[in-house]
Amino acid sequence: METSIEPDSRERRIARNVILLIGDGMGQAHRFAGQLLAAGRDGRLAMDRLAVLGQMDTMSADGRSFVTDSAAAATAIATGVKTRNGSVSIDIHGHERKTILELAKESGRSVGLISTCQITDATPAAFAAHVPHRADQSEVARQYLERAEVDVILGGGAVHWFPSGKALPSILTGDVPWRGVGTEGNLVAHARNAGYEFVASDDELRTSLERRRSAPGGPLLGLFSGQEFFVQTAEDLGAAYDPPIPLADLTSAAIEILEQNPQGFFLMVEESAIDRMAHRNNAPLTLKGVLELDRAVQVALAFANRVPDTLIVVTADHECGGLAVGGSGDQPYPYEPGGGLLDSLLAGEDGPFPVAGFDFGFVLGWATTGHTAAPVPVTASGPGAELLRGSIDNTDLFHALSYAMDLSESMVVSTRP
Repeated sequence: METSIEPDSRERRIARNVILLIGDGMGQAHRFAGQLLAAGRDGRLAMDRLAVLGQMDTMSADGRSFVTDSAAAATAIATGVKTRNGSVSIDIHGHERKTILELAKESGRSVGLISTCQITDATPAAFAAHVPHRADQSEVARQYLERAEVDVILGGGAVHWFPSGKALPSILTGDVPWRGVGTEGNLVAHARNAGYEFVASDDELRTSLERRRSAPGGPLLGLFSGQEFFVQTAEDLGAAYDPPIPLADLTSAAIEILEQNPQGFFLMVEESAIDRMAHRNNAPLTLKGVLELDRAVQVALAFANRVPDTLIVVTADHECGGLAVGGSGDQPYPYEPGGGLLDSLLAGEDGPFPVAGFDFGFVLGWATTGHTAAPVPVTASGPGAELLRGSIDNTDLFHALSYAMDLSESMVVSTRP
C-alpha cells in the first residue's frame, strides 16, 4: 500500500544536486567493521556522520524468493516499484518504469553514473536502462547513449562496449588479453559519433579535466577495465582489489563536470567490491571496498559543504554475507600507529583485524555466501534528508529523491498494515 503526504512547504528546501552512493551488499555490520578498522571504537566513518539515519527494507517482488538481487533492488530505488529478480527497471507486468535519473534529466539537470563493476551491471543499469534480463549489458550501454543520454559514464566492463571477438585497445588490456563480448556493435565508436569524449586511463581522465577547465566539453565516457576493477576469489586464491582509478577520484571528476550545469545534477556512485568480495566471504577486501566507498563519501561531503543545496544519501541495495562482528577474545592485535592499513587488512582472513587506536582487535563471521533479506542502513544530509529518517522501504527512496528534487508535488511513502 502507498499513501501520499505533503510535507510543510514552509520548511521545504529543494535539492538542486543529488549524490546517491550505494555500497553494493553493504549492511550495518560492514559499515561498523569499517568504522572499527579506520576510525576506532568511538570514531565514525564519513558515511555515518551524516545528519539523518534510517533503516531500509530490501525485499523484491520475485515469485520464488523475497531475498533480492541487485537488479530488483536497484530498480526499486531507481523507480519506486518492486520487480522480479533479474529485471532492470521493468515491473512484474513487463512495463518500463521511468527512473529517477531519467526524471532528473528531463528537469534539465545533468546526470552521471559511476561503478567499480561493469558500468552496465545491474545497479547502474537500473537508473538509465530498461531490460528484462540484467545480462543484456550491451543493450544497457546502447540505452545509456541513445535513450538516457547520460552525461558522465565512468567504470569498468569495456568488453560489453566492443563487438564480440574484437580485441580491446591495449590501454585497457594490461596483463589480460580482453576481447569484446558485445552484441550491439562498437558502442565506443557510437559514443564518439554521438559527441562523447572517450577516456581509458587515469592520465587521459586528468587531461580531459584540465582541458574542460578552460573549454567546457561534451559528455564523457570512461572505461578503465575490461571487466570489474577487482579479481573476486577467496582470500588465498588470487583475490585482488587494486582499482585503476580510486572511486573517490572518479567521484571528484564526475562532480567537477556535472556541476557546470546551473540546473544541477544527479549522480549515482556504486562501490561493487563490497558485494563481490562478500560473496566470497573475503573479509579483507570486503572491508577495503567499504573504505573505498567512504573516501568517495568524503568527496561528496566536501562538495556539499561548498554547495549546500546538495542532498547526499549513502545506502546499499541489499546485505551480502550475513556478516557479524565479534571481539577477538584472547587474540590481541598489536596496534602500531602509522602502520599501513592495507597490510593490516591482509594480516588474516576473517581477523583479528585492528581496532584503530587500541591494542585489541575484532573478527568477522559469515552466515552465507549469498544475499540476505536484512534491512540496510540509510544515512543522508542536505535538503530532503529528513524524509529518510526511521524505517522505510527501498521504494520510498525513489519518492524521497523525487520530492527533494522538486520532481513531484507530494511525497509518496509505503504503508504497512
